[in-house]
Amino acid sequence: MATNPPSGDGHRNGMVKDRSQTQTPSGHWVKRDTDTGRFMDVKTSEKTPFKGVRKEK
Repeated sequence: MATNPPSGDGHRNGMVKDRSQTQTPSGHWVKRDTDTGRFMDVKTSEKTPFKGVRKEK
């Protein structure tokens, strides 16, 4: 199986499955489970999106 070098450096190859994110009116990003539609996590440390999670329109 092919991997992106360097192997074992702790980064993810590809996107996170079954997740999406949207931005709240306050500017924070909220992660949502696409199967159930429930909110999972809010990123309050900084107002940048989660890495590797697709955005909702």
